[in-house]
Amino acid sequence: MAVRSFTIHVPDDVLEDLRRRLGQTRFPDEIPGSGWDYGSNLEYLKALVHYWRTDFDWRAQEDKLNRFHHYQTLVDGLNIHFIHERGVGPSPMPLIMTHGWPSCFVEMTKILPLLTDPGRYCGDPADAFDLVVPSLPGFGFSDHATERGMDVQRVAGLWNTLMTDNLGYPRFAAQGGDIGAGVTSWLGYAHADNLYGIHLTSITRPTPYLGPDATPLTAAEQALIDQRARWQQEEGGYAHMQGTKPQTLAYGLNDSPAGLAAWMVEKYRTWSDCNGDVEARYTKDELLTIVTIYWVTRVWLFCCNASNPGFPVSCFVLSCHQYFPPVRSGSGGGTLGISEHLA
Repeated sequence: MAVRSFTIHVPDDVLEDLRRRLGQTRFPDEIPGSGWDYGSNLEYLKALVHYWRTDFDWRAQEDKLNRFHHYQTLVDGLNIHFIHERGVGPSPMPLIMTHGWPSCFVEMTKILPLLTDPGRYCGDPADAFDLVVPSLPGFGFSDHATERGMDVQRVAGLWNTLMTDNLGYPRFAAQGGDIGAGVTSWLGYAHADNLYGIHLTSITRPTPYLGPDATPLTAAEQALIDQRARWQQEEGGYAHMQGTKPQTLAYGLNDSPAGLAAWMVEKYRTWSDCNGDVEARYTKDELLTIVTIYWVTRVWLFCCNASNPGFPVSCFVLSCHQYFPPVRSGSGGGTLGISEHLA
């Protein structure tokens, strides 16, 4: 299938409409002194929205992103956007890296130069990668899915086709976190013959096998499961909403850029080691580049849940059993490294 060069360019009228909406934001009240306890802090969000409307330079960020080599290609009827940077070394290994939510391909651009040209950063050129960084269907500049069943297992099949048929790599490696970890795990499970190996950053999944003849969990394993349950109770409201009534949520997030920023930036603060200051890890420009991409590409326009077969899917918020392939271990608490799966 043909691979076409792609340049990011958001039309002026889309940016003008964004600024207009930001200027007309109707902010809610807030319980005095509540900080971030109930979600995005009002004072911080007002400052962020003001910066977004008056100081944020999308064109400058667009220029930075366009320094990379962007492409689109048809995979199973969908136009898939991806960055493809060739490695600088004697024999670069092909590597596909998959993002999650509320992320996108932008986050990978920080590590991309180090992986493609390690010699430039005091590394060994023999460790170079040919790097492919796609946007999940419905994210960034990839097409939205228009039919049911676009889950991580199907995306793994798309990525296998992208790497082998469209880009001509007979074997490749894969890396992913969050949703990308689910996609990457399914690549290892269903397409092992085409893979050198996989690397995951979502290390708390899959859930250990607890069926007949399972080895009892260790105290540490049980503590992890208990902690996971507490996290779901305290922090998992977003996933339940996105996973049960995403269409309802989409009306607000597709109409209000301030609402979209509040929904996303709160997660960057909560999920990063920022000690309560999200800008200790991410600049306003970094946060707003990602949020702007979500806004201008209408990621939420078809935002539905892959765990419900009654919906088309663009936003992947999946239950544990759909994130990862079924894996059973003969020892330990039911955990099995994917490297064992590929051996």
